[in-house]
Amino acid sequence: MALTNPQYDAIMRMYNERQLRHQREQQEHIRIAYEKIPRLAEIDAEIASLSVRKAKAMLNGDASMDLDLNAAIRDRSQERAALLSMHGYPADYLELTYDCPLCRDTGYINGTQKCACFKKAAVDLLYRQSNVEELLKAENFSQFSLDYYSDSLTSTGTPLTSREAAAAALEKSQAFVRNFGSSFENLFFYGDTGVGKTFLSHCIARELIEQSFCVIYFTAFDLFDLFARYTFSSSEEAKDAHANIFDCDLLIIDDLGTELTNSFVSSQLFLCINERILRKKSTIISTNLPLDRFMETYSERTFSRISSNYTIIKLFGNDIRIQKKLLGGTKA
Repeated sequence: MALTNPQYDAIMRMYNERQLRHQREQQEHIRIAYEKIPRLAEIDAEIASLSVRKAKAMLNGDASMDLDLNAAIRDRSQERAALLSMHGYPADYLELTYDCPLCRDTGYINGTQKCACFKKAAVDLLYRQSNVEELLKAENFSQFSLDYYSDSLTSTGTPLTSREAAAAALEKSQAFVRNFGSSFENLFFYGDTGVGKTFLSHCIARELIEQSFCVIYFTAFDLFDLFARYTFSSSEEAKDAHANIFDCDLLIIDDLGTELTNSFVSSQLFLCINERILRKKSTIISTNLPLDRFMETYSERTFSRISSNYTIIKLFGNDIRIQKKLLGGTKA
C-alpha cells in the first residue's frame, strides 16, 4: 500500500534532516581537525588534485599514469589516517556518517528499492498518526483471551454462547487482516460494554499498521467534533484531518452512540460511511447500542448501508474490565 503524499513527504523530510545534520557534523569535524592538524588540509587538497589528474588519465586511456596516481592517493590517505590516530581521532573522523549505512540516509538502495529503514519509518509514522500509538503497543491478538467469556451464557438472537461468539469474532477479525490487501470488507461490532469490541479493533489496527497500511482511530465524540470543526471553521488542520478520514486504508469509529446525537451527527455519519463504501475504503464501527436502537438513533438509511456492506459481529458477556479488577487477569 502506497503512503499518501503528505506521509511520504514527511518521511523524506526526515531523511533530508538526517543528511543535513550529518553534513554539519562532518563540517565541524573538518574545522576542528584542520585547526589542530594543519597538514590534514594540505593532504585533502593534494588528494583532490590527484583525483582530478586521475580522471583525466582515465579519459585519455593512460593506464600507467592511472596506477601511479592511485598509489599517490593511497599514500596520502594512509598519512591522513596515521595523523588522525596519532592525535586521538578515529580514522573516519573526517568522513560523512549515516544513520543508515545501507541507503546512506536516502531511504532507497540503488535509487529504486526501499530500504528497511524506510519501511520502519513508515510504520512509525503510521503508528503516530493512528491516534492510538500507546495502546497498540500492548493490545494485540496474542493478548486476546477467551477465558473471560462464559461457556454457558447465551443471548437473544444467537445460538452461540458468549465464548463461542467471542471465538467467532476473533476468527473474523483475523480473517479481516489476512484478506485486507485483496478484498474490501467492513466490520460492525456491537454488544455489551467491556466485552472486547474496542480491543479487537486495536488488534486489527496493530496488525495492519505493521503491514504499512494507514489506520486512523477515532472515538465517536472526536470524529463528530472534527466534522463540526471542518464544517464550521476554516482550520487547515481540520481540513487535512477531514481528508484523511476518507483517504486512510482503515477508519475505526469506536463507541458510536456515546456522543450527543442530532441531525448533524446522523447526516455526517451517513456521509462518512457512504463515501468510504464508494471509495472501497474499509471501516470498523463499534457500538454498545442494540441494532434496533442503532437504527432509531441514526436512521434506517444509515443502518441499511451498514447491514448490506458490513459484517455484523455480536459480542456479549460479563464486563472484562471488571473481571480483571476482581480476578487480577492480564489478558483482554
